[in-house]
Amino acid sequence: MTNTFLSVLAGLGGMLGWGTSDFFAGLSSKKVGHLKTFFWSQLAGLVSALLLLFFLKSSFNTSFLIFILLIIASIFYTVAYLLYYQGFELGNISIISATMNLWAVFTMVFAFLFLGQRLSSQQTLGASLIVTGITLAALKWSDFKKQKISLLAGVKETVFSALIIGLFWNMSQIISAKIGWIPTTIFVKVGVILFLSIFSSFTKQPLNLKKINKQTKFLVILTGILEAIGIASVNWGLTIGDVILVSPISSALSIITITMAIIFAKEKITKTQALGILVTFAGIILTAL
Repeated sequence: MTNTFLSVLAGLGGMLGWGTSDFFAGLSSKKVGHLKTFFWSQLAGLVSALLLLFFLKSSFNTSFLIFILLIIASIFYTVAYLLYYQGFELGNISIISATMNLWAVFTMVFAFLFLGQRLSSQQTLGASLIVTGITLAALKWSDFKKQKISLLAGVKETVFSALIIGLFWNMSQIISAKIGWIPTTIFVKVGVILFLSIFSSFTKQPLNLKKINKQTKFLVILTGILEAIGIASVNWGLTIGDVILVSPISSALSIITITMAIIFAKEKITKTQALGILVTFAGIILTAL
């Protein structure tokens, strides 16, 4: 199998893993808050990632430079996902998920600027469509009648999250190429859990899930397992392919998330928002071809 084909498979793994985990993260965040959801889902994801060590051999030897990059990457991932899950807590799952597709655009831009990877004219068009679609989906168009423009709840947080995730994935490609995708996944999750513990201690926000029903606890754990599948698949793809190909395919995760939100959470979206989501999907497809 060619590297391109394997990159496509890795992107699809990320799409399915993240798409389903984001839906459950949205439900969990609204029930227990974004901080608890992220912490416990990351802990569940770490356990899932560690299980891979029973099937695949990995070396955890790393240089000082890579260790520093891992610390920075862990901080980026922590901040990005706290903002993303806060977006879920504040807003509509469908709109937040569609907005998060901006991470693919930011990832491609950073790959172009810093890693020397190049976009085709088709991928450039695709990235433009993603930005256009997200603009249609994320703005509160009813405010135009009042001669003002505002973002829907949670969108601002999600845009910042997408920017940071774009930086993270370019760093992750560099790290994965040096130490492998399994160590990268595990190191980042350990870093995330440590930083969340420190953050919780300083802000006096408890992380325990006391008085939380079993169904919600199950949702949080399931979120972590599925998210671990997504990040492991993409990290694996980065070791055998290019971030500029893997990222746009995996960013189609919103197709899964939005479909689940409309079917199971009974979310409603306007015609303009639906058009924006469809344009975003078209952009994702173009960048992946």
